[in-house]
Amino acid sequence: MADALTDAGKAVFDDVVMAQKVPAAVVQRFNECLMTGDPTPEEDQKVIAESMFTWARELGAIDFAHWFFPLRGGGGAVGGMLGAFKKDTLIDLEFGSPFVTKPMKACLPHERLFQGETDGSSFPNGGLRVTHSAAAFTTWDRASPPFVMDRCLYIPCAFVTHFGKCIDEKTPLLRSMDAVSSSGLRLLKTIGITDAKTMFSYLGWEQEFFVISAEHYKARPDLVNCGRTLFGKLPTRHQQGDLNYFQPIPGKVQELLDVAQAQMLKIGCPMAVKHNEVAPGQHEMSPVFRAANVSCDSNVCFMEVMNREAEKLGLQVLFHEKPFAGINGSGKHANWSVGTDTGLNFFYPGKTEDGAKLYVTAIACLAYGLSQYNELVRCTVASAGNDHRLGAQEAPPAIISLYPGQGFEQHVDSIVAGGELLGYKAEKKKQDTGCSAAMHIEANVEDRNRTAPFPFCGNRFEFRAVGSSQNCCLPIMVCNAIMAQGMAHLAGLIEGGMSHRDAVAQVYKENKHVIFTGNGYSAEWPVEAAKRGLPNLNTTPKAVATWKSDKNIKLFEDLKIYTAEETEARQEVMYENYISCLCCSSQD
Repeated sequence: MADALTDAGKAVFDDVVMAQKVPAAVVQRFNECLMTGDPTPEEDQKVIAESMFTWARELGAIDFAHWFFPLRGGGGAVGGMLGAFKKDTLIDLEFGSPFVTKPMKACLPHERLFQGETDGSSFPNGGLRVTHSAAAFTTWDRASPPFVMDRCLYIPCAFVTHFGKCIDEKTPLLRSMDAVSSSGLRLLKTIGITDAKTMFSYLGWEQEFFVISAEHYKARPDLVNCGRTLFGKLPTRHQQGDLNYFQPIPGKVQELLDVAQAQMLKIGCPMAVKHNEVAPGQHEMSPVFRAANVSCDSNVCFMEVMNREAEKLGLQVLFHEKPFAGINGSGKHANWSVGTDTGLNFFYPGKTEDGAKLYVTAIACLAYGLSQYNELVRCTVASAGNDHRLGAQEAPPAIISLYPGQGFEQHVDSIVAGGELLGYKAEKKKQDTGCSAAMHIEANVEDRNRTAPFPFCGNRFEFRAVGSSQNCCLPIMVCNAIMAQGMAHLAGLIEGGMSHRDAVAQVYKENKHVIFTGNGYSAEWPVEAAKRGLPNLNTTPKAVATWKSDKNIKLFEDLKIYTAEETEARQEVMYENYISCLCCSSQD
């Protein structure tokens, strides 16, 4: 196998490659269109398509594919949440030829790079498409770079109906990223920060999974059909001795992880971590932070790569949230943040007064979102598979709360009581090891709370409740949405005449009940949560029933993420996925 680091980025048509292959003026206009949302001019489309074709052919590509994410759901599906595509050969006819039988030519027509058409009624759509009105279109997500894998040029796409309704995971995410930018810039303006031109949301996923022998897998019809065991008993030794976490990776699995890492690095996904997880046969891989849409693409691609490469090695990867009873299940911790094009991270305490104030302000916006749209956040991780995992002493409870740290909670109390926004000591702490050979440790500002569904992690928040088989698009879309709404609400208070301090204090006062820094696994927490008015939607049907509330419909419409019809359709698909999963299990 070639050196993974040497080949890193070799097969992705990213900004660096575009700058090398495409004239500077075309690149500039392309990026300007990304900022404004305007269509790429047709002449520029032709230049980009020709350059991309030449580059892809140099890498051995013979096909191209519009790659998108239908609403197939995860929640225990064998293989995880896979993308959809059909391969088209990089070939067309010379229509300008005088011959009746037109000769062939190898090429990538620009109109086929930027747009495609397929059947929208054959994918889950919640009633937005029917067979007699079936057209749907793929369109390149221009902010996510194409890549070459298995001699095919993959083009990440959004997927919408003939009337522009989204029937995929990607389109709402892209819309929510626009909402974050709009609301975030509005908030920054109200507090005197005016140099940013746009904002982004970021994601770093931590993918957990099991790897077992394909021979053993095929001998278990329950695993084959349901992704989880339906009968059997615990082995005599499983997790009691805490022997598995961070143990040496078994040789065959190490080979699989190395191959997957090399392939992901080659297509531009910086895989940074691989290790044994807590349960026997359980492992994890995760990349460096990236823009949310690109990171979501990478995660789906990773699951596809793992499935394909495992088969070659006589292995099987299980992405079900709870494939085996009695031992820990698998999640996909979604590390999420928002920031500006100037480098401001809303969830980093910062070293200046402006940075410190922005941090306190941003967490107020997040607290507002998690408080006011608590059920909505819970819906994003509701699935048949995740129902077996959430709250099982190995994952966060189904009660959604915010953990900003115990020290920060005290600062919130101070602000509500009339104190200033400044005053939170965000310096990292130095902890002595008590020995001369090992230096002191520079600990994070706040401790890590593994029982919290939404804990602070130094410069981001970690949504720990996301299921291992899920597409990250839906959870991150809703994180973006509630944050955007929180920023808009706070900006509105300041625009209405309140001071920055008083507006933040009011938001904390009205939403402080969502902040919890204790033990989320304790028996006392559900009782306390009920007193605070936080819902405990402990099954998928209970959660999904809240999805299309009037409040949620208005949120999505205000932020231009979903129309009311699209919100209703998404609920229908959630129910469909849940019932399909359970019916498969019960029949087997």
